[in-house]
Amino acid sequence: MIIFLKKLHSYFYFASVFIIFCFLFPAIWLYARNPIKNYTKIAFLRRWMSLLGSYCAGIFYRVKFEEKIDWSKPYILCANHTSVLDITAMTYISPRAITFLGKAELLKNPVTRIFFKTIDIPVDRKSKMSSFRSFKKANDMLKEGKTLVIFPEGKIDKQYPLTIHPFKSGAFRMAIENNIPIIPIVIENAWEILWDDGHKLGSHPGTVNIQVFAPINTREYTEKNASDLEDHVYNKMLLHWKLQNKL
Repeated sequence: MIIFLKKLHSYFYFASVFIIFCFLFPAIWLYARNPIKNYTKIAFLRRWMSLLGSYCAGIFYRVKFEEKIDWSKPYILCANHTSVLDITAMTYISPRAITFLGKAELLKNPVTRIFFKTIDIPVDRKSKMSSFRSFKKANDMLKEGKTLVIFPEGKIDKQYPLTIHPFKSGAFRMAIENNIPIIPIVIENAWEILWDDGHKLGSHPGTVNIQVFAPINTREYTEKNASDLEDHVYNKMLLHWKLQNKL
């Protein structure tokens, strides 16, 4: 019975997001005709579509900052990934427009498709050429002063107990190449509220807790020691994850 109610709640959550998306779609579609000019407007609509969908389902967000962030600067936001709520969590954290790097399968989703055709960057890791183009576009956006969101694990953990898996190196190489600070972010408990897409266990109302660490300056790193930066970010996030989840 409990699982049934939790699955019902997850259906309600996704329905809420979809209904709000449909309501906002005319404006999103209009702005999507010129995504370069309307980048900030599309991101703004995506942010509030995501947040309002969460709020309707009783899902809220709480953030702790290690230090105040100067959001006028570009960053690479580096977060763990356990839930579809992570996307909303990232839009909640940043008051400025952000671009997500995400799996190419999101182009098939009726809600995320228009965003990954305009302001976000799909990555097809099965194709080296496609991956190269995606990371080139990401580099170009960093040079334009955009902030990127990357989930460096490359997937949602589907095994319990959850952990933070080893990272892929792309985010760290881009940060070093462009001298862009990395902000490590641990989304502590989204998986407890809605694990993955909610297909197995459903979801329930609650508050997603997020820890945002201070930006890490990448100027002291080079391509030769990019793995040191990767290890530093990974170990920082993993330690916090273990402390919060008592592992």
